[in-house]
Amino acid sequence: MTGFWRILLVAGTACGLVASAGHGFAKPLDVVFVSPGKTGEVFWDMVAQSMQAAGRKLDMRVEVLTSERNYRTMQELGFGVVARADKPDFLILSNEESAAVPILEAAEAAGVKTLLLSNTLIGEDAKRLGPPRQKLKTWLGDITTDLQTAGARMASALITAARAEKWQSPDGKIHLLGIGGDEITPASIARNAGLKLAVDAAPDVVVDRLLFANWTQSEAEQVTANYLGWASRKQIRPAGIWAGNDPMALGALRAVVAAGLVPGRDIQLVGLNWSEEALREIRAGRLLLTDGGHFLLGGWSIVLLRDYADGCDFAAVSPRVEVKTSAITRQNLGSVGDLVKTRAFDRIDFTKFRAKPGRCGHYDFSLDALISALPLPEGAAD
Repeated sequence: MTGFWRILLVAGTACGLVASAGHGFAKPLDVVFVSPGKTGEVFWDMVAQSMQAAGRKLDMRVEVLTSERNYRTMQELGFGVVARADKPDFLILSNEESAAVPILEAAEAAGVKTLLLSNTLIGEDAKRLGPPRQKLKTWLGDITTDLQTAGARMASALITAARAEKWQSPDGKIHLLGIGGDEITPASIARNAGLKLAVDAAPDVVVDRLLFANWTQSEAEQVTANYLGWASRKQIRPAGIWAGNDPMALGALRAVVAAGLVPGRDIQLVGLNWSEEALREIRAGRLLLTDGGHFLLGGWSIVLLRDYADGCDFAAVSPRVEVKTSAITRQNLGSVGDLVKTRAFDRIDFTKFRAKPGRCGHYDFSLDALISALPLPEGAAD
């Protein structure tokens, strides 16, 4: 990792301005991002918005095409981009449902440089094509998040809180409920593995159930209600609920309240996504934390590609960049809550996240670096 990143603390910038010669950009660049999400889908909208904000700072024009959660549409859009007479400098894809592979191969034939974001190659595709820049020379690499560590951090926070409050059941154990998104996607598997990792290291903790709620609030509310009923019959004192995303945490919260428990006082809950709704519950003391920040992969991907284009290749360390997520709690909520709520990503000076000379491939995309990128509160000392 590089050292501390000093960030310009500016209240805002004109959205239309882009950085220019003073930042050492070789030339303006064109980037196309084929989003796998739906229009209005919060996570993918924020990925695209952070990407475009970074582009405005780094002299890169970012065009966003939306697949509307249809992998065939995603492939059609990708094929259309690589077939253009005026090709972009870079194409950014996410390998959801393994739909990016034929686009990567078409981009290789067309000479279009690509970057995978959030979801990379898995299974047979990974075996067949190998790592970036091997069989597919124009596949520059991928930028993903370490969701296993996130899952473990979430569980550890529940365990720490339960021990402090002495929320053991009559058997002397701390009892948790785990709610996963699904059993098959890499994002869910990694989070669930993190939960298991933390619990396996804690002999005084047991996960009574790991149930799956398809990432939805309504299903999480139902499985939580069922679990709380079962725990009551078994005379088990539930100490915490681990949910693989914020909507499921919010569903669990509703069931907890319906069961007559006070979240934050009788039981703790954690989620993941940095959603505005979760931040409200953290402020109210009803949710312990929300992990995440991975929508900023959009902005970070533009930083990587700008450096690559200007001769500072991120693959000097590895073509595979893994970004750590971070937890938002009541302690740091004031620093980042407004950024999430307003999506004012133009306040971040992305030029300050570029690799330092002689340190190509070394990046600090941490929560501390992000907080330092935000304007000082009004009235704060210079």
